[in-house]
Amino acid sequence: MVKALVIRAAGTNCDHEVMRGFELAGAKAERVHLNRLIEEPQRIDDFDIIMLPGGFAHGDDIASGRIFAMHLRERLYEPLYRAVARGACIGGICNGFQVLVQVGLVPGPLEGERLSSEAPPPQRLSLTVNQHARYMDCWTPMMIESASRCVWTRGLEEYPAETMRFPSGHGEGRLAADSEATLDALERHGQVALRYGENFNGSARAIAGVCDLSGRIFGMMPHPDRFLDWNRHPFWTRLPRSVRRGPTPGLRLFLNGVEAASRATVG
Repeated sequence: MVKALVIRAAGTNCDHEVMRGFELAGAKAERVHLNRLIEEPQRIDDFDIIMLPGGFAHGDDIASGRIFAMHLRERLYEPLYRAVARGACIGGICNGFQVLVQVGLVPGPLEGERLSSEAPPPQRLSLTVNQHARYMDCWTPMMIESASRCVWTRGLEEYPAETMRFPSGHGEGRLAADSEATLDALERHGQVALRYGENFNGSARAIAGVCDLSGRIFGMMPHPDRFLDWNRHPFWTRLPRSVRRGPTPGLRLFLNGVEAASRATVG
């Protein structure tokens, strides 16, 4: 059975929802505190999936995800590197996405570069204050990049447009890059996985989710973990019954992650 590690810290508040997503997808999920992993970093080696859930880790006291990311870079990079090297799937949702970009695992090394065991990749993306400088809580239409190499979002483009909405809740979700060249590289190599249909936070090129070159490390600002059941959709009673018989787009994302991790485990 695929084993999923959900890493929490003080201020994390979506860990139970993420665990439920993995369990519905057929994985065995375990919540472990960041401090416990720092004490026992070898525990990371036991998991096929590593997920950083949403919330406000350490109260966002310095900046969103900054303290969490510092701990990962300085204390847990070696086991994270081993996880990447053995093909584990790694995800980050909202606060977890903010952490992944600061660690450098998303977008990770660009074409022609290699992931080093000595130090994380440079930070090329940032998730900064929304364009109107306000916390935003809304359901947003999503556009799926069908040509993306992301394993987590496969098949989502097959859902009817009216069902493809994800809830967002963040004050620092506006994606920015260190250069237009970085954004061009992400587009060119299929690393852009999701875009906002309504770019409410001002993200560069309306980007809502990005993966690394392998497609296995993925971060997104919207919350699939808050859309595991059809009755969470803002107008679910108007959706076709034929659509509601299958998994929601949010659950499909977890199913995809578990399926990809299962293939890596078998291989």
